[in-house]
Amino acid sequence: MSRLIVVSNRVNAPTGKGDETVGGLAMALSAALREYSGLWFGWSGKTTEKFTGELNVERCDGVTVATLDLEETDLNEYYNGYANKTLWPLFHYRQDLTAYDRSYGEGYERVNQRFAETLAPLIEPDDLIWVHDYHLIPLARELRKLGVKNRIGFYLHIPWPAHQLMVTLPGHQKLVQSLFDYDLVGFQTADYRQAFEEYVLTEAKGVMVGSDLRAFGRTVKVGAFPIGVDAAEFAEMAKSERAWRTYNVMMAHTAFRSLIIGVDRLDYSKGLEERFAGFEHFLAHNPDVRREVLFLQIAPVSREGVEAYQEIRARLDSLSGRINGEFADIDWNPVRYVNKTYRRDELAGVYRAARVALVTPLRDGMNLVAKEFVAAQNPDDPGVLILSRFAGAADQLKQALMVNPNSPEEIAEALKRALAMDLSERVARWAQMFENVTREDVNAWRDAYVGALSDVRETHTALAS
Repeated sequence: MSRLIVVSNRVNAPTGKGDETVGGLAMALSAALREYSGLWFGWSGKTTEKFTGELNVERCDGVTVATLDLEETDLNEYYNGYANKTLWPLFHYRQDLTAYDRSYGEGYERVNQRFAETLAPLIEPDDLIWVHDYHLIPLARELRKLGVKNRIGFYLHIPWPAHQLMVTLPGHQKLVQSLFDYDLVGFQTADYRQAFEEYVLTEAKGVMVGSDLRAFGRTVKVGAFPIGVDAAEFAEMAKSERAWRTYNVMMAHTAFRSLIIGVDRLDYSKGLEERFAGFEHFLAHNPDVRREVLFLQIAPVSREGVEAYQEIRARLDSLSGRINGEFADIDWNPVRYVNKTYRRDELAGVYRAARVALVTPLRDGMNLVAKEFVAAQNPDDPGVLILSRFAGAADQLKQALMVNPNSPEEIAEALKRALAMDLSERVARWAQMFENVTREDVNAWRDAYVGALSDVRETHTALAS
């Protein structure tokens, strides 16, 4: 059996010490690495005065982890710069926030080269290499330069933008060309795969060869592999002691009110400002039921070194204060806005207590919160999912109430409908969504991708012979 090497910007392997803040994706990748006797390689999250390429290797709950430290300049140009000020906003359709700076691109190339030079000596001839996300698009190109001939796959966790947006990126063709040094390129949805294919067919004069894509003198297999959650595990977690304790606390504090929940990393792509505006619209136009609801938004702070994230935090502070100032009473505030990270089992309890989940990103690769909310529900009395049509999960969770997240009116109308929905309809909608998140879970995603990567070069070799 081939060994699996997972490469990501950050390594987030479970420690085996009961750290329930580690997400389901990390758990699934760790399980795959244990099965394939693999290695997880990436940045340590630490900086050093001068880059040395020295590896920190340790075992974490049966998984071998190898990390390296980056220079402060690398952090600013590669991570805060090109990854999070250029690619992230552009791929999420926020061209207005996209920063084009030559030093960012140079830092991005430099760090990918450093990753490759440090990783290459660890690679054995039969290893499968699985590279994750937009931070590391050029990594296969750099590994190929060093003579690595292994099967290498890339998986994009965020959207791939439309052709018209992609061409606004300076050096866009060089970036796309580097994806053709992979053997398999995976996307969250068929729409994102098609957007990539449209760029290649139009801009690079590529051609389809069966189901493969040929351009720049190479052929690459492309596919949609929608990521899931460990639904069975999360459903069990919702019944754990800590989850029940959290559930009981939430039920006590809502005081017979219906809990509306939002859980998102603090990011402008998540549609938080628009969500607050939608809730404000609901309060303003439904005075007879406004005191019967409580909206809890959990939004852990991220990327504090990027100015756009500092600005959205300030705007949300102002919005939540304005809504509470307008509608609160002496015994009730309609909005609770919390910038704190919670354990997964605590979130499972919060989800189970919620009558409605507002998952309304402006653009999202998948959105696993939507799937975790479904998994955590009480089958006999489930809550209602309100979901953005622009989340990748909308392709699978079609029984959710779909909204345009840019419309406060649509969000308000969906809230009114969700809160009034009778039990039979709630159960019917939930049951179909739960069947989907259980069948297309994170393990099915992992196995489908690794299986496709294992097969792709064998197929090409057979054709060549």
